[in-house]
This record gives sequence, C-alpha cells and structure tokens, in this order.
Amino acid sequence: MKEKFDIRVDSEIGKLNGVILHTPGKEVENMTPGNAERALYSDILNLSVARKEYEQFEKVLKKVTRTFQVRDLLKTILSNEKVKESLIEKIVFYEDIADQQDILMSTSPSKLSDALIEGVVMRKDNLTKFLNKERYSLKPLHNFFFTRDASVTVSDFILISNMKNKIRSRESFIMEAIFDYHPLFSTSTVAAVYEKYDDPGFSIEGGDILIIREDIILIGVGARTSSMGVDFIIDQLNKRKKKCEIIVQELPLNPESFIHLDMVFTMLDRDKCMVYEPIVIKPNKYQTVHISLDNGKVDFIRHEKNILTVLKKLGMNLEPILCGGSEDLWTQEREQWHSGANFFAFGEGKVIGYDRNINTIEALSKKGFEIISASDFLKEDINLDTSNRYVITVDGSELARGGGGCRCMTMPIGREKLS
Repeated sequence: MKEKFDIRVDSEIGKLNGVILHTPGKEVENMTPGNAERALYSDILNLSVARKEYEQFEKVLKKVTRTFQVRDLLKTILSNEKVKESLIEKIVFYEDIADQQDILMSTSPSKLSDALIEGVVMRKDNLTKFLNKERYSLKPLHNFFFTRDASVTVSDFILISNMKNKIRSRESFIMEAIFDYHPLFSTSTVAAVYEKYDDPGFSIEGGDILIIREDIILIGVGARTSSMGVDFIIDQLNKRKKKCEIIVQELPLNPESFIHLDMVFTMLDRDKCMVYEPIVIKPNKYQTVHISLDNGKVDFIRHEKNILTVLKKLGMNLEPILCGGSEDLWTQEREQWHSGANFFAFGEGKVIGYDRNINTIEALSKKGFEIISASDFLKEDINLDTSNRYVITVDGSELARGGGGCRCMTMPIGREKLS
C-alpha cells in the first residue's frame, strides 16, 4: 500500500509535519520594470540573491519538518495523461490561449511542469503575434513562491482560493490538481476558484486565513479577500455542521503591505501573537466582526472592539508583541512594510522571521524568545529542546521586496493537534 500523508491543520502553532514550498525560479527573472506592477510587485527582484536567501529558509524548514516542492508534485501528476489533459484544458479555457493547447499537450511532464510555472515565450509566427507587445503566450507565475495564497488547509480539507488578480488563477488550478490527484495525498478539495470567477467582488486568498484554534478561524477582508469570500467559507463550514467562531478583520486597501491579514497579525505561541498595533489594537476605522456558527447556521454576527478582545472571550488571552518593537509609529511602519509581522510557527513558540526587522526581533527577545540566526542553526548542533521559545532569523533583504514574509512562503498541510 502506498504511503499517504495525513492532511490536517487545526492551529497556527501545532508541531509542523509537512509544508509545501516553491523555490523561486526563472519566473521571477522573467519580469521587467514595465510588467512588475501587473505581476503584483513594486520592484523587480534579483533572482540570484533571492534564491540564496530562499535556500537558507528552505534548509531551516527541512531540518524541522518534511518539505514538498510544488514543481516536483506537479511533475508527478502530469505523468498521468488524463490529469495532464484536464489541467491544460482548464488553463487554456480560463486564460483564453486555445492556440497553446496542442503545444502544451505534446510537452513532457518535466518540461511542462517548468512551463506552467515559468511561462511559454510567444512564437512570433504571424503578423498579429509579431506586432503583439507581449513576450509570453503563457505568462509566468511570478508570485508562486508565496505558496500560502493559492490553497489553505482547513481542518481536514483543502480550500482552493479564488485569487483577486486572475493572473494568479493558474496557481489555484495547479494546487487543486496536486491535492486531487497526487498519490501521496488523500483529501477533499473545495474549489472557490470556479465560484463567481468573473465577479470582481468574490475573492479568497490564503494569506487572509488563520486557523487560530480547531474552532476559531480568523479572516482578513481587504484588497485580496472580499466579504463574499468570507460568506463562501461560512457556507462550506455550515455544510459540514461545524461549530466554529469566525473573526473577521477589515484591512486597509492600501498601501500594498496590507494585502493580507498575516501582514498585521500572526500567532507565535499559545499565549503570544505578533501584531501591527495601528491596525490590530489602536482605535481605527477598520471593523472587527465576530460570526458564530452552530449546527449549520449563523448563530449571531456582531461588532467587536478588536481581535484580541474576541479571542479573550473565547478563552484565548493573548499577549501582543508589537511589530517594530515599540510605540514609535515610524519604526512600526518601516518594519511592517518589510513583513515584520509575518512570522511562521513550526511549533509552539518556535518561529521563523526575517532578520532585517531588528526592532521586532529585539521585542521578541525581551519577551523570552531566544534569537538564533539561520546560519548558526544550520551549522551548529544546537539542542533546541532546552529552549521553550525561539525565533530563527533568516536572510530576507531580497525576498522581502517581493511583498511577503516567512508565513507567505509556506503552505502547511499537516500539524499535530494541540493538547
């Protein structure tokens, strides 16, 4: 009997058993200043530097858990001709590139896996194409190394996102195919990606969804996830007759550093969280809403003071640690911009974050987190069992310019249940 991976995530901090990653490749290099904005970047990245930083990040994760690469998983499922045909038909239909179907179908699984991620250069074999300013028939997936966004593990099922920017929809199609057809995984997928696909008012992205506890989900509503997206999630949970508390946090639509909830709030431990104070704690115009689900229906929906207030009512009394490390708004803004609140937990009180956010890291140190550089962690035999809380700091000067942090670059598929 073939090995199966047990897919289940009931928290943000349970011991990590498996995570899906994607090492940035040529798709990042296939970007120019002219198309950076369309690719959802404010600047182009230096791939050689970004890959070096990512390699360090991946090595840290490999030391603490099992890692899977999107490219490898995709290559495996593409060896099945029926799966290959189905995925190509979806991509061709939704991206309106019928002329590419035969070319893609005739490509080997290995090369097709690369092509679906890195893009396909347009063959200028007629006048229309020759005059076309586009370089690619199949556009590169510049953002795919942020694997958090296209799919989310919610308890024992996978939610396939309906991305706000349709340039990223192929990421969702790929992740759906991986979870539906890879022999390693046995799970059900809920595909929001097809729901009201052309409706700009309907969108869901994984960076806005935090599984706080088995019965508590925190969702951001803003530039990337809409209220209709939250309603879709509520409908799915109600179908499962799942008793659940949904906490919705409204986010600013700009600047771009607020694209997802995990850019202002992440869990660090059972009683600790990282917050961007101006949005999460201080009085502001952004609403916090508590929606309670019970026995397949909405029990109540009401306004709350903030996220921490609701969580305290639900039995979680969290101590906030401030992104930027103090109440100096200038410092908070600078470090939040470079993903200073975007930490990824691979266990209780065991987190990874960018080393560039020095004031945030210092704030963690003051709250009892041991600070361990990734280079020390990888080259030395450190007994981490002696430390209750620690943060591994990874190089992120170039990666941060892509608009995301360590949580953004991870898609957990298995965590141990919290006692």
